[in-house]
Amino acid sequence: MRALLLAFAAACASTPRPPPDRERLVPLLQEAIRFRTVAHDDAAHRDQNAWLLRTAASLGLAAREAGPVTEIELAGPTGAPVLGLVVHGDVQPVEEKQWTVPPFAGEARDGFVYGRGAADDKGPLVQALLAMRAIRDLPRTHTVRLLVGSDEESGSTDVTTYLKTHAPPAYTLVLDSDFPVVVGEKAWDGFGVLPQDLEGGTGKPWAIAEVRAGLAPSIVPDLARVTLRWKEGSPAWDALEARLRGRTPDAGTRLELVRRGDLLDVIVHGRSAHAGVNLEGGRNALVSLARVVAGELPDCALADLLAFAAHAGDGLRGEALGLPAHADPGWDGWSVNVATIEPTERLGNRLALVINLRRPPPLTGAQSLALLSEEVRRFSPRLTPADYYFEDEPMTIDRDAKLVRRLLDDYARATGRRAEPAVSGGGTYAKRIPRAIAFGMWFRDKPYPGHDVDEKVPIADLYAGLDVLIETLRDLATGPPLQDPLAP
Repeated sequence: MRALLLAFAAACASTPRPPPDRERLVPLLQEAIRFRTVAHDDAAHRDQNAWLLRTAASLGLAAREAGPVTEIELAGPTGAPVLGLVVHGDVQPVEEKQWTVPPFAGEARDGFVYGRGAADDKGPLVQALLAMRAIRDLPRTHTVRLLVGSDEESGSTDVTTYLKTHAPPAYTLVLDSDFPVVVGEKAWDGFGVLPQDLEGGTGKPWAIAEVRAGLAPSIVPDLARVTLRWKEGSPAWDALEARLRGRTPDAGTRLELVRRGDLLDVIVHGRSAHAGVNLEGGRNALVSLARVVAGELPDCALADLLAFAAHAGDGLRGEALGLPAHADPGWDGWSVNVATIEPTERLGNRLALVINLRRPPPLTGAQSLALLSEEVRRFSPRLTPADYYFEDEPMTIDRDAKLVRRLLDDYARATGRRAEPAVSGGGTYAKRIPRAIAFGMWFRDKPYPGHDVDEKVPIADLYAGLDVLIETLRDLATGPPLQDPLAP
């Protein structure tokens, strides 16, 4: 078999890169975006999967359901090793009122495709399908198998479940991160802070009736609200409103006050962004709200919770939380997103503040949890620290690994430029699949739009990424199999 594969490789060594089917890229992406595949929308997931099976067949690819994962395959010779491609078909939730375009319409205009999942990860899904179609007629030494996950944004149990009954590919490219290739991924931590009670508080003529903020831990919150209730008699909000309006919200955020009888909504609007790879591009509405209302809330645990949100948000790198400033070279320190206040299923459906941290080496998850918990205990006896999720660890790949070098060369041939390997704050399936590495499909010369309001992807970048992936498949899928691909 090895001799046969080497003969194939020799025959393919000078095979030109096949032309991309660009005309289908945008229409297929628009179709994919129209499936509202957020967590728990089972009908949308079923409809998208049926679409995926039909679309794969129309491209001449084999397709089958494999539990929580869908397999799309381009077969190689009998017994050939499998080159894996991995994407996910689910998306982050949206607050539709914050969008200026319909999030699930898949609009294409002004050189962009708009919609939830345009960048993360339905754009790469369509690019993978068309890249496999492009090399369909080339003689191959590998089977190419695309795995489409279903809950990467809400639990990432899909691939783990799949691998219990299916062998992993010989090596895998995860198309859910940055070009030219990712050699390090920070850990994904979730830290919870719970108020010991939900009492409205004392010392003011108003009480806290409700606090809500954010959509998900991995999204910089673009909306945060505290609702105050006048305790007795006719509401007299004028003085409080005047004081609040006299304060300056954080840059890029906007204060809104809404009276509803004996209720006053104090609302801050911000700008969402991906908490792992574009934290600086967000404008945190929750942190801004907590600063705006400081000193105006009654004495209670909920007030302490908002005060801790302001404390934790004093810097994006965890400075106020006492997180160590040093990190291994190239890791760019911590990223801290003060993310949500809402009833949280992972914490027994109790109201909780959840802080998402992207952790570099060398601190472990247990050490991080202990350090953060002590910070909460020092801050207020009315707050309780909680383990939301500390089961992840950073991943490092040798920059001189055979597969890394090949991918850097493929990227350079397709784009005409050399680039250095990347370290990312965005976690991917590469941590959960043996011999896997994240490879595109985003170009690092611009902010990453995944998880954003008005998520969009440049059509020119869709075309360019498709070119890179076709060149990579032409190289890897028709070349000699790699032995120990993540070793030098």
